[in-house]
Amino acid sequence: MNMMKYDQIPSQEIINKTAEALRRSGIEVFVVENAAEARQKALELLPPGVEVMTMSSQTLETTGIAKEVNESGGYKPVREKLLDKQIPAQDKKKYGAAPAFALGSVHAVTQEGQLLIASNTGSQLPAYAYGAGHVIWVVGAQKIVKDREDGFKRIYEYVLPLEDARARKAYGMGSNVSKVLIVNKEIESGRLKLILVKEKLGF
Repeated sequence: MNMMKYDQIPSQEIINKTAEALRRSGIEVFVVENAAEARQKALELLPPGVEVMTMSSQTLETTGIAKEVNESGGYKPVREKLLDKQIPAQDKKKYGAAPAFALGSVHAVTQEGQLLIASNTGSQLPAYAYGAGHVIWVVGAQKIVKDREDGFKRIYEYVLPLEDARARKAYGMGSNVSKVLIVNKEIESGRLKLILVKEKLGF
C-alpha cells in the first residue's frame, strides 16, 4: 500500500467534485488556497464574542486558529472551562458536547460527500454529530479520498501511526481509533461548514 497517496493534494477537478458532493450532503463548503486564507475564513465565520469550543486538532494549531480563539479575548472559549479544576468532570463533558460553535477538522473526506472523524476518547464527536449549534471544520485537501472504504484505510494506515507517535511524544502514551463518526448528510441547513484548503494541513 502506497501511503504517499494520503499525503498529496488532488487535482482541482477532484477538489471541485468533492466540494459539490459535500454541498449535496447539506454541508456548506469554502475552498481556499492556503492556511492563511483558511484562518481568515474561519474567523469570518465566527461572530464576535460567541462561545467556541476548539477541538484537539493539529490543523487548528498550525493555522493559528486555536490560539486566536482561545487567547485573543474576542470569544468565549469553552476550553477555559475544561481547564477549571473547580468544575465537575460531568459538567465539563456537557460544555464540550453542546457549545454554540465547535471548531475542528476531520480525518477523511470522500469524493462522494462523506466525512470521517476518528477519535480515541470520543470527546469531539457529540458536538459534531448533534450538540453544537454550528460546526466549522478546517481541512487540508490531502484528506480527500475516493470513498468510505478508502477513508477507513487512510485513518488506520496513515493517520493512526502519525497520531500515535505524536501522542507518545506529548503525553507518554499512544492513541487508538476507539470511535469513528461518519457524516453522510446534515439536515439542519447552515449548521455544518467546511473550509477545504488546497495545501497539506494536519494528518
